Amino acid sequence: QAPLVEAGGGLVQTGGSLRLSCAPSGRRFSTYAMGWFRQAPGKEREFVAAIAYTGLSPLYGDAVKGRFTLSRDRTKDTVELQMNNLNPDDTAVYYCAAHSRQYYLGDYLYSDHDYNYWGQGTQVTVAS
Repeated sequence: QAPLVEAGGGLVQTGGSLRLSCAPSGRRFSTYAMGWFRQAPGKEREFVAAIAYTGLSPLYGDAVKGRFTLSRDRTKDTVELQMNNLNPDDTAVYYCAAHSRQYYLGDYLYSDHDYNYWGQGTQVTVAS
């Protein structure tokens, strides 16, 4: 079983919103930076957003800045990605991931190689 479980994907019209959530399926990840990546058919996996274990200073990929908001609840050990003003270019499988190092506060958050723990992904489809 994957260590992380995503939920909240689905089909939405252009301009609509979805809220993705990520929760652990076993061990806790409250001391790990968490990230979201996405992969569209025929494309490489792309950085979407990341947040430190502290819950402060989320980072966003250029394609989603101003539209997506990442937050985490350390008590519940969940991470949520609020996605607004969606467009067809946002169509992809979205993956939640936990960083490879506990208590990490550095800048190596943008590459999927920096993450060791992954969910199975949730499909987001935006219809035009």
